[in-house]
Amino acid sequence: MKTHARVVVIGGGVVGAGTLYHLAKKGWSDVVLIERKELTSGSTWHAAGLLPLFNMSYSVGRIHKYSVELYGQLQAETGQDVGFRRVSNIRLARTKDRWDEYMYYKNIADTLGVTVEVLTPEQVRELWPLANMDGLIGAIRHPDDGYIQPADLTQAFAIGARARGAEIYRFTTVTGIERTADGMWKVRTDKGDITCEHVVSATGNFARKTGEMVGLDIPVIPVEHQYIVTEPHPDILARQKQGLPEMGVLRESDSGWYMREEAGGLILGPYEKKAPVCYVDGPDAESEYELFQEELDRLGPYIETAMERVPAFGEVGVKKVYNGAIAYTPDGSPIIGPAWDLPNFWLNEGHSFGVTAAGGAGWQLAEWIVEGEPTIDMGGVDPRRFGAHATRGFLKAKNEEAYENVFTVHYPDEERAAARPLRRSPVYERMAALGAVFGSVYGWERPNWFAPEGYGLDAADLDQDDVLLNENHPPAKEGEKPRERWSFRRSNYFEHVGNEVRNVHEAVGIQDLTAFAKYEVSGPGAEAWLDRVLANRLPKKIGRIALTHMLAANGGTRAEFTVFREGPEKFYLVGMGSAERHDFDYLSKLRPRDGSVDLQKITTQVGVLALAGPHARDVLQKVTDTDLSNGAFPWLTGKSIDLGWANAKALRVNFVGELGWELHLPVEMTAYAFDLLMEAGKAYGIKPYGVRAMDSMRLEKSYRVLPRELSIEYAALESGLDRFVRLDKEDFIGREALLAWQARGFENRFVTLEVFDVTDADARGNEALVKNGALVGRATSGGFGWRTGKSIALGMVRPDLAEIGTELDIVVLGKPHRAMVVGESPFDPDNQRLRA
Repeated sequence: MKTHARVVVIGGGVVGAGTLYHLAKKGWSDVVLIERKELTSGSTWHAAGLLPLFNMSYSVGRIHKYSVELYGQLQAETGQDVGFRRVSNIRLARTKDRWDEYMYYKNIADTLGVTVEVLTPEQVRELWPLANMDGLIGAIRHPDDGYIQPADLTQAFAIGARARGAEIYRFTTVTGIERTADGMWKVRTDKGDITCEHVVSATGNFARKTGEMVGLDIPVIPVEHQYIVTEPHPDILARQKQGLPEMGVLRESDSGWYMREEAGGLILGPYEKKAPVCYVDGPDAESEYELFQEELDRLGPYIETAMERVPAFGEVGVKKVYNGAIAYTPDGSPIIGPAWDLPNFWLNEGHSFGVTAAGGAGWQLAEWIVEGEPTIDMGGVDPRRFGAHATRGFLKAKNEEAYENVFTVHYPDEERAAARPLRRSPVYERMAALGAVFGSVYGWERPNWFAPEGYGLDAADLDQDDVLLNENHPPAKEGEKPRERWSFRRSNYFEHVGNEVRNVHEAVGIQDLTAFAKYEVSGPGAEAWLDRVLANRLPKKIGRIALTHMLAANGGTRAEFTVFREGPEKFYLVGMGSAERHDFDYLSKLRPRDGSVDLQKITTQVGVLALAGPHARDVLQKVTDTDLSNGAFPWLTGKSIDLGWANAKALRVNFVGELGWELHLPVEMTAYAFDLLMEAGKAYGIKPYGVRAMDSMRLEKSYRVLPRELSIEYAALESGLDRFVRLDKEDFIGREALLAWQARGFENRFVTLEVFDVTDADARGNEALVKNGALVGRATSGGFGWRTGKSIALGMVRPDLAEIGTELDIVVLGKPHRAMVVGESPFDPDNQRLRA
């Protein structure tokens, strides 16, 4: 066994083998894989091998697309038959909401280049003659989808990696992982030690045990998954004898199961409620090819609906029931990328669809390790999207929830209830008393919108479909009615969000933004370091504010911060709450180690209240003796002020395009300040507003957000950040790459669009932008602008189509709408209200 390697991959399942293969394919031949038992002996061996291209996540969709394309080529390259059967995948729809989901997904697929066909029930019958068509609206079909043999796929990866110089050590157990004095990693095994530059953890069910070796609490706990294999059925055998094609993978999403042919019979795989987590503390050290006792009672409702849809399923006996562990994360997507706090330690874990993702995950992780950046936006699978709040108890609740929601309708406005409320700001109870309907981001409860007193929906309003999976609203408290119905269309909260926007625009609103991430940067080297990290110029004068971006090494956008200069050597940074671990990890790893820069994360020490609207100054002036006049306190400045008995950093910025301040104050004073402002604002009509009102207003200002308009996939200048990226600075991260990208020519340009003839469904993002029938871009955000009275979308289009007045089509839920490129910031383009 080697004693030195460039990369050590731990875990010999399909994910680990796929990573090794792609590292070798990138030209890194000095790479090894360590597997404690035999390859595939963890969870790969019992996987059903399905290859679903369907995914509502852009990141995961790109990964799955690459995998399926690669798997079609592996046999020719390696000589290993991977058992790839491109039989297609048919997803049935029984409800209007499901059909909306499919039409929304088709937009994602179109922008990714994934082929999706729309089928009538009659066309489904031709493809699946053993199924009845009762109650179907229609279906979508992926012709390139199918299934594969997971063990054979793993062997193909292993063959391909070995052919390029990689080595695989089976029956070798990792006993410890530690850092050496010179910054390398030492992987200790029962066969000897290997010193390496990089470690990749692809250990599946053992992820948490691997994490413990290096002090990481990896947010992965497996869940039990069962599937049933039947005896052969005469009708399927007869089809095979006649040489008829294999019927595609059939998914009745509204009943929560998939079905496909297998050896003349059928496989049924339900995703049932109450499936428990397993291996909470990791499997036994000797675990190998392990299954659990089947629990068919949990599957009863799913079996019944399968027999109704495919009567043949009930006409044959059960050959075998598999009940094995599938790794899960709280949101159901894998974690692929760098570990937080640890240099050159990489995670490729939490794969609930590991066979489908293995190729794409290995591809992007290899790009990240070798080139320093992935080539696609990996935000949706980045390990740092979860914070320290993702404890073991949190994971148990959320992972079981993620599993049982695999087949539910994935509404864009859904808010799942498990492990909530967890992180609450000091004004949480006050917001709840005012009617807040909460959402959750990074564990924080944030008001999405505010319902009127006594408001609730009855059964007719909810209009739940008579199908197994029909949840279309968050659970209500005992004795209360639900207040929100989820939808892809304008739902019941639409008018209430509009009322919040009008109140901000005409009077004054208050918003709780405590979930913002906050950092302090100080020290004699602070200014020089931040100037190197951020693309914009730092504020030179104490009390000034700048909007700044950290670019990726490729010239795309990595992060965004509001920077307030508090002193000669002190800066206060405010970032996205959901990106706290991600951003802090990048800043920490970039920070000089010579003691010249101190970096502190102070998110939970600081509460934030935003005050916005034409009467914001009137309200704030009643509770402070600081002169708030425009001359004394202009836009993009900040001061330390008193608020009654409290004190706060008052920053004259906001994300809604109105006169206003953000008030950053000690967290223990936040509730007091809120009460003070609400009392002072009574005479001016103060009311709270939520995230959905803020989003409506930011669209009208063409404000970009990560990871929508801003992304590593778009050059910062493509995203329209010309004012914030100072190429005349001597140097900053991503500068040279951005200049090179600019020299090659940009493929996209940011635009604001007015969408016409909208009745009940606005764009939301990911919609296809079309010109003369050809795809020319994608919407990144969308919604209704209440101040302009227009349906608005933001997007990226081909540069020659970005001029004001250009007409395009935007496809919303399957229906094309005329759209026109309009000037940036349809509301108050001159920022007169911000500067008032």
